[in-house]
Amino acid sequence: MASSGKSVRGCPPAGTARIAGLNFDSLSEQQVVTHVVESLDQSQGGRIVTVNIDICRRITMDQATHDLVHGASLVVADGMPLVWAARLSGQPLPERVTGSSLIFTLSAAAAQHGRSVYLLGGEPGVPERAAAELARRFPGLKVAGTDSPPAGFDSRPDELAEVRSRVVAACPDIVFAGLGFPRQEQVIAQIAPWLPGTWFIGCGAAIPFAAGALPRAPRWMQKAGLEWTHRLISEPRRLFRRYLVNDLPFAGRLLITSAAARLGS
Repeated sequence: MASSGKSVRGCPPAGTARIAGLNFDSLSEQQVVTHVVESLDQSQGGRIVTVNIDICRRITMDQATHDLVHGASLVVADGMPLVWAARLSGQPLPERVTGSSLIFTLSAAAAQHGRSVYLLGGEPGVPERAAAELARRFPGLKVAGTDSPPAGFDSRPDELAEVRSRVVAACPDIVFAGLGFPRQEQVIAQIAPWLPGTWFIGCGAAIPFAAGALPRAPRWMQKAGLEWTHRLISEPRRLFRRYLVNDLPFAGRLLITSAAARLGS
């Protein structure tokens, strides 16, 4: 097994903002893309975690999950409430950076620089459709492979080893892992040490978004911090408790405590 490819936290030059006990890298989406490309040129890989409100809430309740996120090479804010909280606390972040957008901007950069991508996750056929769409949008993009492992594969050592072997054999430059949090980060942690020159992005629903299998909110809703309402309407049964019972109260408390912390400083 190769040595770990984890980058040292804090290597990007733009600084951090501390929100809910987690350090977020103060980078725009384009700066993230530039950092990944420049790191690949130096044969250095890493891990990106795009933290939304639900992830932020969950890491406050579980130290192991917190450590999994904290150990990433880049931690960026995937959610307008986190951007607002940073502003209220006097530590502004440039913008929201989402896995659903990075799958396109990083693929565009990969095509431009002769780099390859690998799509891991989604229902059978979905990563293949996403790969075809990305290749159509970005001529010259190298797709090193796609995989739609069965549910629960990560809890079965033999199946996880098979998935890892396929990714390692493909030797991609960038891996988009869309398996849901924290499974995708846990799987990435199992594969990344074998590919120290590869960048891994836990991208949530980005693969079905790219495939057109799941509709994304209009851009105005994304910018207004209302993408969650679009997702809730699309998948009410799955997301009702998560969004309205768990995440909305947490977001409200986070905004209040962020503003109070600045006033009290």
